Amino acid sequence: MAKNAKFDRGDVIDKAINLYWEKGFHATSMRNLQEVVDMRPGSVYATFGSKEGLFKEALQRYMQLGIDNINNCRQLAGSPLQGLKKFVYQVVVEKRSSSPSGMCMLAKTISELTEENAELLAQAKQSLKTMEAEFEKVLCDAQTLGELDKNKDTKQLARHIQIQISGMRTYASIHDGNVPLEKMIEDMFTHYPF
Repeated sequence: MAKNAKFDRGDVIDKAINLYWEKGFHATSMRNLQEVVDMRPGSVYATFGSKEGLFKEALQRYMQLGIDNINNCRQLAGSPLQGLKKFVYQVVVEKRSSSPSGMCMLAKTISELTEENAELLAQAKQSLKTMEAEFEKVLCDAQTLGELDKNKDTKQLARHIQIQISGMRTYASIHDGNVPLEKMIEDMFTHYPF
């Protein structure tokens, strides 16, 4: 009879996300993982195959949490654009102090990894593209509901949102959060041709 795992896989992945997000992939050692996720290296290898396997699942979970957050913000807001604005505010302002890094974990991963970790690098890049596609879905909803002009290029607007989120998070890190992020977000949705 097989033994049941004495850990919650989702909980382990969530703890690993925070560790990888804070330290980066290369600076996270198996000892760090062992301490944070409360699993021996042998158990990590048996469950995830490797440190890279756990990182892959952490990247996937991080992306899914972002998609869930976009959808949640969309449902809570009165309109698609207000939902998108709420999402940007959450990730740039509200979660800044509670996240392990002011940077997006995906962007941080892309800046850290090289072709030596080509598969992980490709996954992080694809995850950012997936997030951008989610922004575009919200923008298409806004067009359908008449909140956004049908002549607007939703792909271009989604790209703009992705760039602005990354840029504001980086800029806030450079200035230790001492920047008017709320006004920057307001300007983003007011002055860019939505």
